[in-house]
Amino acid sequence: MVAGAEVCHQSIPVVLDAGPYRCGIQKIEEIAVTAAAAVAVAGVPTSPSPVFRGGGLEVVAVDVSRSGLDVGSPDAIPDATLDKPVLQFVPVIRSGSFSDIGCRSIMEDEHICIDDLSSHLGSMVRCPKPSAFYGVFDGHGGPEAASYLREHAMRFFFEDSSFPQANEADDVFLEGVESSMRKGFLDADLALADECTVSTSSGSTVLTALVFGRHLLVANAGDCRAVLCRKGEAVEMSRDHRPGYEAERERVMVTGGFIDDGYLNGVLSVTRALGDWDMKFPMGSPSPLIAEPEFQQAVLTEDDEFLIIGCDGIWDVMSSQHAVGVVRRGLRRHDNPEQGARDLVMEALRLKTIDNLTVIVVCFSSDRDYSTPQPQHQQTQQQRPRLRCCSLSAEALCNLKSLLEENARD
Repeated sequence: MVAGAEVCHQSIPVVLDAGPYRCGIQKIEEIAVTAAAAVAVAGVPTSPSPVFRGGGLEVVAVDVSRSGLDVGSPDAIPDATLDKPVLQFVPVIRSGSFSDIGCRSIMEDEHICIDDLSSHLGSMVRCPKPSAFYGVFDGHGGPEAASYLREHAMRFFFEDSSFPQANEADDVFLEGVESSMRKGFLDADLALADECTVSTSSGSTVLTALVFGRHLLVANAGDCRAVLCRKGEAVEMSRDHRPGYEAERERVMVTGGFIDDGYLNGVLSVTRALGDWDMKFPMGSPSPLIAEPEFQQAVLTEDDEFLIIGCDGIWDVMSSQHAVGVVRRGLRRHDNPEQGARDLVMEALRLKTIDNLTVIVVCFSSDRDYSTPQPQHQQTQQQRPRLRCCSLSAEALCNLKSLLEENARD
C-alpha cells in the first residue's frame, strides 16, 4: 500500500479467536508481515490503542480514512450526509484607477470611482448593498465637456433622474435603474447644449458601471469599453459605437448621416456622444450622432474576478483578452487594483497608443487567487484526498510476535 494512492476509505479486519487461537501459524505470520510492511511504507506513528480484550486478541484492523484523522477517534470524522448551506456570492468591492496624457498635448479624460455608493449618497438614495458607481468620460474637441460631466455626474444620474429606491436588486429595481440612467445621459446631453462654458464643438463619450449586490449594470454611449474577467476569460460588457459597427452604420444612414473614411459625417470617429452640438440636429429631431446609451447586465458570481473600464486609447492597441491578461498577471503579483490599472496604461504606451489613457480596475473579492486555472484532470487529481495509512499498533505487533514464538516452541 503506497501513500498517495487513490483510496477514499478502506477497512481490513483481521479476526482472531481469543480462546484456543484457531488461526494457524502461517496465517499469523502473513498478518504480521503485512502489518509491518504497512508501518514501514506509511511512515506514520503507530496507534497506541490496545487490541486485546479479556486476555485474547479479538480484532486487528488496518483503517484507511479519507479524512486523514487519527484512527480510534470516530467522533472526529465529519458526517458526509449533512447538507452544507449554499452561500450566495456577495462581491467585496475595491477599485483603483490610473490616467496618463499619452502623446497628446492636453488631457481630455475624466473619471469617477465610488466603491461605496450608498454611503456617498447618504439619505438621498436608498439602494441595495454593496453598491458602487464608476464612470469614464473621454472628451474630444477640448476638455470642457468631459470636465462638466464629471463635475455634475452625481446630479444628473442620481439626484435629478428619479433614481429608484429599494433594498433589494430585483427586476423592477433594475428596470428603474436603466430608465433613470437613460434619463441622466439625455439630460446631461441637453445641459451641455445650454452650458455657456462648453464649446458646441466639445463632446465626450461616457461609460458608467453600477454594482448593486451581485448585479452589474453598464451603460455606454461611445467607444469606451467595459470588460469583465470571468475565470481568466474576457467578457465584453459594452459595444464600441463607431462607424465600423454595422448596426450603428445603418442607424446613421437612416437618420441622414454618412460615413466618410471611417468618420461620422467625415468628422467624428464615434457615432454616440454627449455634447458635440454643432453636429447634432435641432433638439427633438433624429440625429446621426446621439447620446442614447446602450445597456448590458450581468449577475456576478465567484467566477468573476474584476472589471476593466478603459477609454479608447487602450482598445486602439490591444484586444479585450490581452487587457485581461495584463491586469490578471499584475494582480497575481501585487493584488492592487490601482497598480493593475497602471500596468494596463503602461502596456498601451509600450504598444505606441497615441491617445489619452484612463483605466479603472474594479475587483470583486478581497482574497482572490489570480493563478492560472489548471486543466480539469489536474484539479480533480489534486482534490482527491491523499491516502492515510494506519497500521497495527506496536502492542499488537509485539503480541503477535509472542504468539508466534509460543506456537513455535509448542
